[in-house]
Amino acid sequence: MDIEQKQAEHIDHFVKQGSSQKGSSLAKMIVDATSHPSLFAFSEILAVPNVLELEGTEHSVYLDLLRMFAEGTWSDYKSNAGHLPQLVPDQVLKLKQLSVLTLAETNKVLPYDILMQELDVTNVRELEDFLINECMYVGIVRGKLDQLRRCFEVQFAAGRDLRPGQLGSMIKTLSNWLTTSDNLLISIQEKIKWADTKSELDKKHRKEIVEKVDELKKSLSSKADVDFRGHEEIYSEPGGVMDYDEDRSRPKRRRHPFA
Repeated sequence: MDIEQKQAEHIDHFVKQGSSQKGSSLAKMIVDATSHPSLFAFSEILAVPNVLELEGTEHSVYLDLLRMFAEGTWSDYKSNAGHLPQLVPDQVLKLKQLSVLTLAETNKVLPYDILMQELDVTNVRELEDFLINECMYVGIVRGKLDQLRRCFEVQFAAGRDLRPGQLGSMIKTLSNWLTTSDNLLISIQEKIKWADTKSELDKKHRKEIVEKVDELKKSLSSKADVDFRGHEEIYSEPGGVMDYDEDRSRPKRRRHPFA
């Protein structure tokens, strides 16, 4: 079962819980959801009416916590820790995993130094163990650890929930991609048209060459035929060829000079 299918099942489970609970029960549900080892998307849970009703109540900090997991990173939590519930170890792990996904959204080569700073990791061995065991093995990222260059080359990263303002940026990116694709398609069509035209010209040129070769062959054949017939007429005339042996055997007459 791939990560997307697992996500859908877990999201459905917590959405149903959130729709049927109130107050402190919702607070516990949020802690369970943000601690779940296989859940990395929270916008659907955040959109549940009962969850949104926590705003302005004594449990509103749990709504803020859920927003942190939907939109924020480990660094964001540390900056606002005084206004949020204390995290359990599973939540700390989850927020660090989400931080890797956030970094991978905009960069496909993640330097070790930046990762160690963002994740509060003190050495390369600890960082690589985290990336292998808590990210790649879980299936949220795939990539290559480059110890020589001290970086993580991202080949795949699971998507996070959309943050405020991110939708507009995404639409702009997709619009630019569409424009580039249209221009590329036009360029390809022009190249195909040029190739077709060149192919037709090449065919015409080859045809002309073949025709000239055929004409030359016919001309040479006609000339050879005329030459052959001319020789045939010469050798077929009576007396046209002297018998050399016969002529040599005849006694030659001696001519007397005139007195």
